[in-house]
Parts: sequence; structure tokens; C-alpha cells
Amino acid sequence: MSVRKLKPITPGQRFRVVNGNDAVTTDKPEKSLLAPRKRSGGRNNSGRMTMRYRGGGAKRRYRIIDFKRNKFDQAGTVESIQYDPNRTAFIALLSYADGEKRYIIAQNGLEVGQEVISSQDFLAPEIGNSMPLSSIPLGTVISCIELHPGQGAVMARSAGTFAQLMARDGKYATVKLPSGEVRMILSVCKATIGAVSNSDHQLIVSGKAGRSRWLGRRPRTRPVVMNPVDHPMGGGEGKSSGGHPRSRNGIPAKGYKTRYKKKASNRFIVERRKTRKKK
Repeated sequence: MSVRKLKPITPGQRFRVVNGNDAVTTDKPEKSLLAPRKRSGGRNNSGRMTMRYRGGGAKRRYRIIDFKRNKFDQAGTVESIQYDPNRTAFIALLSYADGEKRYIIAQNGLEVGQEVISSQDFLAPEIGNSMPLSSIPLGTVISCIELHPGQGAVMARSAGTFAQLMARDGKYATVKLPSGEVRMILSVCKATIGAVSNSDHQLIVSGKAGRSRWLGRRPRTRPVVMNPVDHPMGGGEGKSSGGHPRSRNGIPAKGYKTRYKKKASNRFIVERRKTRKKK
């Protein structure tokens, strides 16, 4: 994978860095796995704007992804690696012997023609294979992790992310997540071997405001230039600082912990994620 820096032949291309898409093998999605994707534009069922700074954007069709990987002990052949407009990672189209096709999140290093398999027992820890945490060797880099058995992948699904299986004790496995948090997860939960593809996504520079509009993001107004009725940081004469940084609802923005102290899942967290210390 690589990125390309465009020549500055227009103001919008002067600082733009785009993905080389070396891993993508086709630009035509599988029609049987497409679904319509309706946008709300930030409006509720009454047509009232309940979420600001959303609207517009290019029309998309949703790719139905197999997050559960519940076609067990049947090898699927990777037909193509494709771009998905609904997520940062690339997706892989699998073709099974019975003719069924499914999309999965593509792992880094997954190639066309490679066979991947999902099982509830031990498998060879090869890229793209899915199996329970109880069957994965310790220290293995994993992604697309379930939090509850049979739920489907919910963690480490974004481009370039990965977790690491640290230890096993009883019915729980200890996993270090992309945020740095160390957490206990049931060993019967499944995960996929390898890191998620498109790790160069973090290097992309849009280059112009119009690209945000293509993605459905409208311009955001800074809180300090709002009126007091619109934001706690609004109001004042001239260029006032706005007071302590806080959200529209008055919740402090820097260093204030919003997690419920008595949350039931706190007992599964071995070590909290690393936070930036104030100097």
C-alpha cells in the first residue's frame, strides 16, 4: 500500500494526499450484496434538525458485510479486494464452493486467490482465518473481535487497527485493544487473524473543504463565535476566549471522565487506555 502526493496544479490539490489503492483489484461491487442506504441529513422523523453539520454528500450503497463469520469449516476463496465508501478499511469478496458470496473486512496482506476459513475449533493462524480466542496462540495480532459470543465483530474494525492476545485465564482471554486498553473477553468470542487493511488511511489529506461536503459533512461553526443561547462558550464582546472548553450541553471537554463509575463492564477492564497528560 502507498499514498500519492498530487502535483499542485490547482489550489485544492496543493496539499492533497490520496490513497494509491494498490491493494484494490476491482471497482465493481457484487450486486447481490448491495443494499440501499438512506440518509437523514441530521433530521428526525418530524423533519426537525436534531444533529447539526450533516447533510448532502455523494449517494452510496451499503455493502452487506459478514461480521459474524458463521459459515463454519468451509473455505472461501478471495475473489477481489474492493473499496467500501462506508468504512475506512478495504473489504474482500469471498466465494464459497456452494456458490454463495460474502463480503468480509480485508486484513492486511490478504491476496486474491487466497483461501480463508472460519471455525469454532483450532485453525492454522493464517491471515483472514476466524476462530475463537481460546484457539488463537498467545501474542497473535488479531482484529474484528467479538465482545459477546455470536454478536459479530465490533472491535478493531477500522483501517490499520489491530489488537493483541496477551493471556488466557479460565474462561476469559486478556486482549490489548487499539486504544491501549487491556480488557478481558470471553474465550469463546471469535476474532480474525491479522491487522485490518488500508493502514495508510491515516496519511490521507483531503486538501479542500469540498471533499468534506462529498462525505456528507457540512461546515462546523466554532463555539466561541456563537451567541450565548446557542453554546456555553458563546457571547462576549469582540474576540473573547469563551471560558472553559465544554460541549453544547455544558460537559467539560478536556480531561473530564464521563464513564459511569458503577458500569457493569468495569470489572472486565484490566488497564485503562492511555490518556494524554497535561504538561
